[in-house]
Amino acid sequence: MTEQKGGTPGRTVSFVAAGGAAERAGLAAGPRAVYQAVLRAFAETGRPPEPGELEDTARRHGRAVGQALAGLASADVLGLDGHGRIRMAYPFSAGPTPHVVAIAGGPRVYPMCAIDALGIPPMLGTDAVITSSDPLTGAPVTVTFSDGRASWNQPGAVVFAGCGDCDGPSEQVSCGYLNFFASPASARQCAGLLRPYLLSRHHHGRRLVLLECRRRHRHP
Repeated sequence: MTEQKGGTPGRTVSFVAAGGAAERAGLAAGPRAVYQAVLRAFAETGRPPEPGELEDTARRHGRAVGQALAGLASADVLGLDGHGRIRMAYPFSAGPTPHVVAIAGGPRVYPMCAIDALGIPPMLGTDAVITSSDPLTGAPVTVTFSDGRASWNQPGAVVFAGCGDCDGPSEQVSCGYLNFFASPASARQCAGLLRPYLLSRHHHGRRLVLLECRRRHRHP
């Protein structure tokens, strides 16, 4: 792999967290700092920090770490397991997903969805290789980021962007519907769409085709 470009993960993650999901969720300085620390840990080690590793950060802002993490979970920027440990923090998952991002000079991480996978390399300002597969055909889909540009091994590959017709955390409503497909036809067939429509958008130097629709589905 090539060396990192455009800054270290620690610096870039801090900037993105402060101006992105955390700010949109209206987080106060304390929870936002904890969220930044969580993202930094994922980017640098490939795993989430234990709650105890976040105590100093939370304490500096007058918060108990459990309180900070519970607030972040309520804001839908991360998720906790039954023991209060971090199991995901957008865009990262602590457990395996269908997508893998190999960060240049860093760990392999699991993104929550295809869109998160595409966002991790520019978020960190680094080269990376994304590997996934078409959930219908099993055909591999690889996206290589180098010097800020992306190249795809499948010229006709698309990302399907849909969501369930329900309310709830993003991981339940949309993450399972955001996948790579080797072709638009495969995406249509897998989603069972009656009237899909195509939107062409530029994404890091390549025309990325997104199939968008609302799939009728309710979670229990």
